[in-house]
Amino acid sequence: MRDQPLSLLDIAQTDLSRHQSAFLSACETAAGDQETPGEVIHLAAGLQFAGVKSIIGTFWSADDATVRRLVEAFYKNLCGDGKMDSRRAARALHKAVQSLACDKDMPLSQRIVFMHIGV
Repeated sequence: MRDQPLSLLDIAQTDLSRHQSAFLSACETAAGDQETPGEVIHLAAGLQFAGVKSIIGTFWSADDATVRRLVEAFYKNLCGDGKMDSRRAARALHKAVQSLACDKDMPLSQRIVFMHIGV
């Protein structure tokens, strides 16, 4: 990988089944490529194909302050009892998104930028 870019195919063909979760806070990690709109594969799906149990990605660009607030709320909900359990990721994301809903100054598009796939 030092001599060429890491491709989505490389990721999808790697065994990542020992990994429980991935949080992809970079922009558009759960969005397809505009040049191939018929394709449904994206980085988050590639990680799922590779065996990661629970993946959180983004549909579009997210404001850094929004990401910071959501990630803090997400991990507080996910690890509140001191244990990280990827089976709680969907609910933790839901609660984190709800915590942003009270901020009426934050555009709706920023409150709903994250998505979860997997267990």
